[in-house]
Amino acid sequence: MREIEFRVLGLPIAQGSKNQFGGESSKFLKPWRNDIKVAAFEQMNGEPPWAGPVQLRATFVFPRPQSHYRTGKRAGEVKANAPGWKTSAPDLDKLMRAIGDAMTGVVYRDDAQIVSSAESKIWGQNPGVVIKVFFLH
Repeated sequence: MREIEFRVLGLPIAQGSKNQFGGESSKFLKPWRNDIKVAAFEQMNGEPPWAGPVQLRATFVFPRPQSHYRTGKRAGEVKANAPGWKTSAPDLDKLMRAIGDAMTGVVYRDDAQIVSSAESKIWGQNPGVVIKVFFLH
């Protein structure tokens, strides 16, 4: 089974909420999707979009809030009780919608070809997303 894996740095942006005129509510969505598209294009190494089923794995990394860190002599260290999972907005399905659409026409012909996915939201030092695509037969 063939696969590609790549990382896109930056704050993950969700897709799905429309403004009153029918456009996306976040001005940051288009640049985020473009960054994903460019990284995916590089990984495809000139190959055409896959025509078969694909499986996606995505780990979205968000910057920790200041409250997760110690102060004083140990400033900058993550507190022992700081959570690892991000349980607040944005919604995971809307984050996935952005990467699914961004890779359409680059990695696969249509995001309807995604037959399985595993995704997570975590806190970390370097915001972004790690994407792994498995090309199934």
